[in-house]
Amino acid sequence: MSRVDKEERIQRIRIGLTGLAFVFLLVLLGTAISRSGDDALTTNAQNELAVPKEPNEPLAEIGAAPGTGTSTNESSEPEDTKAP
Repeated sequence: MSRVDKEERIQRIRIGLTGLAFVFLLVLLGTAISRSGDDALTTNAQNELAVPKEPNEPLAEIGAAPGTGTSTNESSEPEDTKAP
């Protein structure tokens, strides 16, 4: 093997290793960016679970939700004594 062949091999190995290092760093950077976006979503989801949700119905907010008392369809007479 001549000196030129040996130097050419070493140069090819250096180029190959440099390419592999570049791809590794590129994947590492992409993973870091994608995970940083997930962390914000996870934090928001955890905050939503920790904070109790407010009722969406305005009647429930004031305590006048339907069905809390006796309904107007019911009468005070038992069903046995009702006239047909």
